[in-house]
Amino acid sequence: MIKSLFASILLLSVVQELNAQTHRAKISTNYGNMVVALYDNTPLHRDNFIKLANEHFYDSLLFHRVIQGFMIQGGDPDSKHASDTALLGEGDLGYTIPAEFNETNFHKKGALAQARDDNPAKASSACQFYIVQGKIANDSTFIKAKARNNYEQPEGKKQVYRTLGGVPHLDMRYTVYGEVIKGLKVVDKIAAVKTDENDRPLTAVMIQSIHIIK
Repeated sequence: MIKSLFASILLLSVVQELNAQTHRAKISTNYGNMVVALYDNTPLHRDNFIKLANEHFYDSLLFHRVIQGFMIQGGDPDSKHASDTALLGEGDLGYTIPAEFNETNFHKKGALAQARDDNPAKASSACQFYIVQGKIANDSTFIKAKARNNYEQPEGKKQVYRTLGGVPHLDMRYTVYGEVIKGLKVVDKIAAVKTDENDRPLTAVMIQSIHIIK
């Protein structure tokens, strides 16, 4: 166990080195703060996120979709002034971002990725994003994941999923463009909130602000 954990930590450090991170962002919420590193190998998603953050677009939006053991999703512009019973998740900004799939970017716990609809090009939403919580994986997880995304996980990634957790069946289907480097406990705290039948938190989980860290 110690040996496998060491291997996972070593792999994570290699992946982080491959994924150059020039920019970081602080996501402040009413449940605590997270710091995310934005990958330089996904420049379209990185720059779009930075632009929206600098325009204060995300201020006062909600994490409107929360599924424990899976992910927390936010960025719907309709959530800013939504009633407590409004259905959310359809709001956007009228454009998409071309997919930027990269095998060094994957849905480990803490991964920052962009939501999308069912468009065949797998282009991303302009503004809706999610942060992975996920679960600890096993062999059955990878069999099911391959059946869904037709992608064979390299053994190194499997080891990360087995120790850190994540959502491997989303790999190469949704663009991952960053990761939480501080505040994973906040992800867990938000993921644990009670939700309604549409996965909307019963008590608002607010993105107070997102600031790009120089």
